[in-house]
Amino acid sequence: MTAPHPLRGRTALVTGASRRAGIGFATARRLAALGASVYLHHHTPHDAEQPWGADPDGPEALAAAVRGQAAPGAVVAHGPGDLADPAVPAALVEEAAGALGGRLDILIANQALSGHDGPLDDLTADMLDRHYRVNTRASVLLVQAFARRHGQAGPDAPPGRIVLMTSGQDQRGGMPGQIPYALSKGALASITRSLATDLAARRITVNAVNPGPVDTGYLTGEHHAVIAGLFPGGRWGTPEDAARLITWLASDDAGWVTGEVINSEGGFAR
Repeated sequence: MTAPHPLRGRTALVTGASRRAGIGFATARRLAALGASVYLHHHTPHDAEQPWGADPDGPEALAAAVRGQAAPGAVVAHGPGDLADPAVPAALVEEAAGALGGRLDILIANQALSGHDGPLDDLTADMLDRHYRVNTRASVLLVQAFARRHGQAGPDAPPGRIVLMTSGQDQRGGMPGQIPYALSKGALASITRSLATDLAARRITVNAVNPGPVDTGYLTGEHHAVIAGLFPGGRWGTPEDAARLITWLASDDAGWVTGEVINSEGGFAR
């Protein structure tokens, strides 16, 4: 990406972009800085029930912060959506495309359910279903809706880019204390190549990113320091570390990369 604004004229939907400390916000900000018009999806009721809480500034302030970093001409919009509802993914894609001029070129499926989780002995069917609805089903339905919308743009439209998010479930050690989460996110790594093969003829690439442990504010104190010590560099990954890879996958430079699950963990010692 050697041009100052290599994504100028492109349009992107980033789900799960409701916290200033999160990967979604960092990705949306970088996409806009590189020239893309961006729609930030949020579901603040989910954030509000977490220990870290919803972002105190609210969605409009986050969108304004992205606008402040955006390249000239880039449009930044935002809107809510509970992706546990099977009707919302398609509606969200249409809303985003409409807000950004009628076309959608990039999908970053970054949403994730936190909590309602546990080890094998503690899990319930409800835990499994909650994670499946948001992490797995919604992601695939977003891909479906995105592919249909992209197909309406015609052969002269930019190629499509889809990035899914996993969490290293298939790496050594796994996530035995978070079985529903690990299962639902690991399914995305498993389906990436099938989706990429299906969509290649439609000029859409599909990749998944495992960013490793990222310091988004969910862990503090002694536990935070222990995890930091497992990185050779002595620090956690940052949302910006993940955003750089994600936005590269959204660019023309990554046009020959598809069907890949990319582990970008900073040498994390699992």
